[in-house]
Amino acid sequence: MRLAHLFTLADSRLPTGGHVHSGGMEEAVTSGLVRDIPTMDAFLRRRIRASGLVAGSIAAAVCDGRLSTDQGDLEMDARTPSPAARASSRAQGRGLLRLSRTTWPEQNWSLLRPRPHLPVVTGVVGRLTGVSAREAALVVVYTTMTGSAIAAQRLLALDPAQVAACTFTLADLCDDVADDCATGLASVSDPLLDVVAQRHVERDRPLFVS
Repeated sequence: MRLAHLFTLADSRLPTGGHVHSGGMEEAVTSGLVRDIPTMDAFLRRRIRASGLVAGSIAAAVCDGRLSTDQGDLEMDARTPSPAARASSRAQGRGLLRLSRTTWPEQNWSLLRPRPHLPVVTGVVGRLTGVSAREAALVVVYTTMTGSAIAAQRLLALDPAQVAACTFTLADLCDDVADDCATGLASVSDPLLDVVAQRHVERDRPLFVS
């Protein structure tokens, strides 16, 4: 198996729930922090360097066996200050686990908790598909960016070509962060991202789950 298998499972169109999560983008738009392509770009860079780096490093460590699945869940909890962000990660992890069980029913998935963090499941699937720790991390970092970018496109009715061009310019940053993910566990946070995650769940009738 190859990297394309892992990217296929990371596709937000699949029934893992990624399409209903904006990664804080909805609250950022509602609060006026993201208004156009330049402010979207700035928000995405923060997501990549904080949330992407942390989640990617967990996925890499689980993929190459430096962390067990239980350890990965605990480390992800410790590195995610916002309860809302933790719940979002676990909800998407549960969705990816369900899809993985359907895709590879012959595999033993019993070592994973019922609601594992998304990077933990990604790391396990990465190991199963035979990709490197860096490649597993890159999938997490990349989808951290694209999920929020697509949400901004929908919420602000942005030109899809301009959104795609913006994400293309961020590809090098995703690669650089994935390199860092493979070197060890990251311990960074961005208070702004924690705040928007919490404010989102307190808002009446949001369009996205997170």
